[in-house]
Amino acid sequence: MQEHLAAALLFDMDGTLVDSTGAVESLWAVWCERHGLDLLEVIRVCHGTRTEDTVRLVAPHLDVVAETRWLEDLEASIVEGQRANEGAARLLAGLPAGRWAVVTSAALPVAQMRFEYCRLPLSDVMITAEDVPHGKPASDPYLLAAERLGVPARECIVFEDAPAGLASALAAGCRVVLVGNHVPAAPGVIGRIADFADVGVSVTTDGITLRLPPGSEVV
Repeated sequence: MQEHLAAALLFDMDGTLVDSTGAVESLWAVWCERHGLDLLEVIRVCHGTRTEDTVRLVAPHLDVVAETRWLEDLEASIVEGQRANEGAARLLAGLPAGRWAVVTSAALPVAQMRFEYCRLPLSDVMITAEDVPHGKPASDPYLLAAERLGVPARECIVFEDAPAGLASALAAGCRVVLVGNHVPAAPGVIGRIADFADVGVSVTTDGITLRLPPGSEVV
């Protein structure tokens, strides 16, 4: 078992705390059909990035503001096709306020809907798409989360599942635990887990001791 000391834990949402692949891909399928766009190309780039950044990348000829609003309104209404990843609720419930944050590329109403639907505890610090001028893979989201928690980013451990999120966390100077097998390891990645079922934490005055299960080592 690996143990790592951190000042705070920072969690991505989609694909990390919540398995929302079905809901996300259903959303983009509707939008692609509406505009005659290639769904596979959109899926290739959308995971881990803000809606507005995806629209700007795959359909710069459209009104980015209007399309983002349309997509976010629809996404906040899609409740099927999502569930909490195993162990996520237990882990979050054991973390004290001020020691953890959610850092997501989703809009705030979407994040609130996912947490409520999946019955996950909400953090006092939620960094969402609206909060930063530059979304993942830029470092802004994770730097802002660390700032709001009052700790250095280099003392935070991030849980991420997507290339854009990994790049964002590493650019901010955080250590990273990857969730799932979608992203190759890189310097700064300290472990890989399938879910949170066997992840443990101990909270002391020195910080949070994170315990990762056997087999989580990155070779």
